[in-house]
Amino acid sequence: MHSFGYRLNTVLTFALLLLAVLCGAASFLDAFNSPLSASSSYVQANAQVVKVNRFRRQLNGADEVSLTFNVSLDMKRLFTWNTKQVFVFLAAEYETPKNALNQISLWDHIILDKDQAMFQTKVTTKYPLIDQGSNLRGRKVDLILHWHVMPKTGRMIRDKLRLSDFHLPEAYT
Repeated sequence: MHSFGYRLNTVLTFALLLLAVLCGAASFLDAFNSPLSASSSYVQANAQVVKVNRFRRQLNGADEVSLTFNVSLDMKRLFTWNTKQVFVFLAAEYETPKNALNQISLWDHIILDKDQAMFQTKVTTKYPLIDQGSNLRGRKVDLILHWHVMPKTGRMIRDKLRLSDFHLPEAYT
């Protein structure tokens, strides 16, 4: 007859194997349910700059900008049975003679469930837009919404959507 330890080992091994198979199946099946193929149509968002609060040159010569903008999001369709949370951030992207692409995160938010996935707010930049030089005067800046869908199990889905653009003033305020 088999001992208690042997039987316990068999039951635990079977339970862990079953859990691993179920997690693998959930990840595989969620790939068919994910909004990756048409995520831009799954997200409805808008961001408009309302005001340039402060535009100045720092002591080290870098430009610094503080903005106020309106953000409205509807990300309910990104939530599936496997979605744990969605990390959203608004980035400013612009070109300079030195760098082809400059990206600065202006605002971020974590959406924990589907009920919080639709909102509209007026926000001041969480992080100021700071350039390494004095390249921001008169510059065209694009606002890009990035999101990361974090599943309970499986791979993380990332995507982005260009929302709007604006021009910074020619003179410091």
